[in-house]
Amino acid sequence: MLTSVQKEILQTLINLYQSSNGKSIKGEDIAEVMGRNPGTIRNQMQSLRSLGLVKGVPGPRGGYKPTIEAYHSLNITVSDKDSKVPIFKNGNRVEDISVAKIEFTSVPQPSECEAAIKVLGSIKDLTLGDTISIGPTPVNNLGILGTIVGRDDMDNILLLDTKTIRSIPKQSVGEIASRDVISFKMNCTIKDAAKRLAENEIDGAPVMKDGKVVGVFTVSDLVHAIAEDKDNCTVGELMSTNLIIVNEDLKIANAIEVMLKKSISRLIVADNNQDLLGIVTRTDLINIIANLDQFPIITN
Repeated sequence: MLTSVQKEILQTLINLYQSSNGKSIKGEDIAEVMGRNPGTIRNQMQSLRSLGLVKGVPGPRGGYKPTIEAYHSLNITVSDKDSKVPIFKNGNRVEDISVAKIEFTSVPQPSECEAAIKVLGSIKDLTLGDTISIGPTPVNNLGILGTIVGRDDMDNILLLDTKTIRSIPKQSVGEIASRDVISFKMNCTIKDAAKRLAENEIDGAPVMKDGKVVGVFTVSDLVHAIAEDKDNCTVGELMSTNLIIVNEDLKIANAIEVMLKKSISRLIVADNNQDLLGIVTRTDLINIIANLDQFPIITN
């Protein structure tokens, strides 16, 4: 049975290890975060090592790393880095933390549902009254929106008064993609591009060459062209070639993750030969997530 101090040390070690991307953590760093004497930390580390919860890393860059048993002892699920469950505050992802476990209380009514959120990483920037959103989760694509009404720093748990619990549908981007896609040719002028963007009330479109997607031209590219006196350039000269092309079988939850990671607002849907099939925008995803018929509130 771990003491409260040992649990706090172990949780702090895991938090620091999480934010350091797998680097060993020095005892002094743990002591600084906890506001304790480094000697106390070293003594406790010996006990944690004997319990198989911590392993020492020798050398000048050495320190400590948590073992799998450490995660289990604190009831933290160890998951692959790419399947982390994100937390968002004010629409922005909170860096270096993810959700390890979600437990719901009994749910007599959706508006009265509370959730205990076990967090992997430091929760110091999340305070009472903050509205946060969580997800999607990798298995059942849950998304949760709520207000923090409690915080347990010892066990790294947030108590959330949930406002909405939704499950992102298992549809693919091919099922919601716009098929009648507005596109540009390489030799399209800036003036013509601006006119087509305005007429169709869109902020970007793919650029085609020989029937293949080779780039994307956006309102942002247009503004930069005008600001830099490049009015005489063509779309092909100013387009972005940093394309994110996805297969039509990509699930919506994965599409959301791609957009967040790449900080983009549209995905080009194409086949393996880069033949254009459609386009999915951030607005498309927001609309389908906001559709209450598609996302029933979970009450059991």
